[in-house]
Amino acid sequence: MTDNSPTPSRRSLLAVGGAGLALGAAAAGGAVALARSDDKSGEGMRPTAESGGAVPFHGAHQAGIATAVQDRLHFAAFDVKTEDRAEFVQLLKDWTKAAALMTEGRAVGEGAYGGLAEAPPDDTGEALGLKPSRLTLTIGFGPSLFDKYGKAFGIAGRRPAALVELPKFPGDNLDRTRSGGDLCVQACADDPQVAVHAIRNLARIGFGKVAIRWSQLGFGKTSSTTPDAQTPRNLMGFKDGTRNVAGTDTAALDRHVWVSDAGWMKGGSYLVARRIRMNIETWDRTSLQEQEDVFGRDKGEGAPVGKAKERDEPFLKAMKPDAHVRLAHPDSNDGATILRRGYSFTDGTDGLGRLDAGLFFLAYQKDVREGFIPVQRSLAGSDALNEYIQHVGSAVFAVPPGVRDGSDWWGRGLFEAKGV
Repeated sequence: MTDNSPTPSRRSLLAVGGAGLALGAAAAGGAVALARSDDKSGEGMRPTAESGGAVPFHGAHQAGIATAVQDRLHFAAFDVKTEDRAEFVQLLKDWTKAAALMTEGRAVGEGAYGGLAEAPPDDTGEALGLKPSRLTLTIGFGPSLFDKYGKAFGIAGRRPAALVELPKFPGDNLDRTRSGGDLCVQACADDPQVAVHAIRNLARIGFGKVAIRWSQLGFGKTSSTTPDAQTPRNLMGFKDGTRNVAGTDTAALDRHVWVSDAGWMKGGSYLVARRIRMNIETWDRTSLQEQEDVFGRDKGEGAPVGKAKERDEPFLKAMKPDAHVRLAHPDSNDGATILRRGYSFTDGTDGLGRLDAGLFFLAYQKDVREGFIPVQRSLAGSDALNEYIQHVGSAVFAVPPGVRDGSDWWGRGLFEAKGV
């Protein structure tokens, strides 16, 4: 049954005295209360007609997939630290409440100030006064959640067949510390501080129950779900995502992105995250002609080989056999199509004077076995781009359907399924 009871506030817990003080401090870090109607800590954060920028949190599908791609990303993969099913379910409920508030531009719980001085605030405060900035929060469950906690959480038989571990592709050089995860949260926003604030507060709420395994900041979206807008460019200077699935193309989304099978994943999707390091210095010394041959498009307009405009239908046979566009095209992969939401990243240097930079690739699809895996097999085998990139991080997640209303919560279908 769904627990609709309100989470107790710190003030009520602390009122019972010394024993309550310890309990209240713990609750402040792990429990989430809905913001009070008079919560002054949310001043300047509540969405208004004038400020705008809020993306609806509730719906049949999670926001942050077909949503128009925002400018910034903070992606975090978490490891679960509790074997208590009730505790983990409560965390998902608390996270859902917090996510709904933050996507509206509101403070978490009782806010960042104005509460009891003897306990930590419910909200970390760095987003005070900022607009919602189209913040979206999207959760996913990794294969390891079912492998490690399936019995303890009563979900051992609930792992979807499509939630498969990715095979090792030729050229992979994966860092285990930047791969995997029991669950993930993707925070996208037009303001980086809003995205970071969201992940920080979810991590704080989950303290003792989950811990961040790895995270990635991203900027400069490298794919777009709005084809009428200008196509963004990646760090190699080429337009990226010209033929991406449009967020308004409901037929394509139903065909390639949303899970249609009956069960707890219906209306959800599958996410592949790959950290792709670019050999920037080598690329920057490569001739323009070779760069264009590698991609199969010209660098200025983004037109495919032999065509004049970016969105002209590509003639694949006019491209070199190892051109990236030719190998990645659905026509070269039995129609395999994915929705891309990647971001550029720069994480300092590698200690050898080279930029640690590249693409944080995010792709959503109905079935990883029919989407990312066949496409990546094609690319890993003979893509000319492989000379300039290397996949160094990898993860896959089952992204459940959306939170339909205020009584619903992330993953409810998985944990409240009959027999669970």
